[in-house]
Amino acid sequence: MAKLGKRTRAAREAFAGKDNVSVEEAVALVKGNAAAKFDETVEIAVCLGVDPRHADQMVRGVVGLPNGTGKSVRVAVFARGPKAEEAQAAGADIVGAEDLMESIQGGNLDFDRCIATPDMMPVVGRLGKILGPRNLMPNPKVGTVTMDVKAAVEAAKGGEVQFKAEKAGVVHAGVGKASFGEDKLVENVRAFMDAVLKAKPAGAKGAYVKKIALSSTMGPGVSIDVDNAAAQ
Repeated sequence: MAKLGKRTRAAREAFAGKDNVSVEEAVALVKGNAAAKFDETVEIAVCLGVDPRHADQMVRGVVGLPNGTGKSVRVAVFARGPKAEEAQAAGADIVGAEDLMESIQGGNLDFDRCIATPDMMPVVGRLGKILGPRNLMPNPKVGTVTMDVKAAVEAAKGGEVQFKAEKAGVVHAGVGKASFGEDKLVENVRAFMDAVLKAKPAGAKGAYVKKIALSSTMGPGVSIDVDNAAAQ
């Protein structure tokens, strides 16, 4: 068995015996033990009582974190003419049409969010097998298929987070950086959980939220009391 380093041992000792804690305590533990040489991302993982293979149990949504994510987001926009100019003026990193499609088909996926105007969806649709598995496919339900590309680009750049249940019914996202103040991380966690709760599908049966865990990029996780997670 590999020998644990001092930092890993210290983090595990700090977390030992602490389960189902409040959001405030979880944030303090994660932030206080994020000792990597870079600014670690604080990540949340929520295990839901849903089976995403059934359409009426799919969980998908978007939330604007009140304090942003602390991450620089690269945005690609499929648009033509004035809408392409609008996207560029709003700060989009990549703007195009068929040329952008060909670039993506060639392996260029140097972006974190993909937005498209409705008229571009026949072009974007050809990229379903590439963008879909990476959760990059534009979707009107989360505001990434829209004529208001300016607002969509600004939202993506400003800390908007998309989430989607994976096969095991888990949604996860970065909710800030370890350098954030504890109060800001707590606000972000609660905002994310509010969005997940509001996205509860009609087909969900039994307990909707089964477990919540908070961790940093290099640190262990701590479970949060499910009943304490949403905004008070």
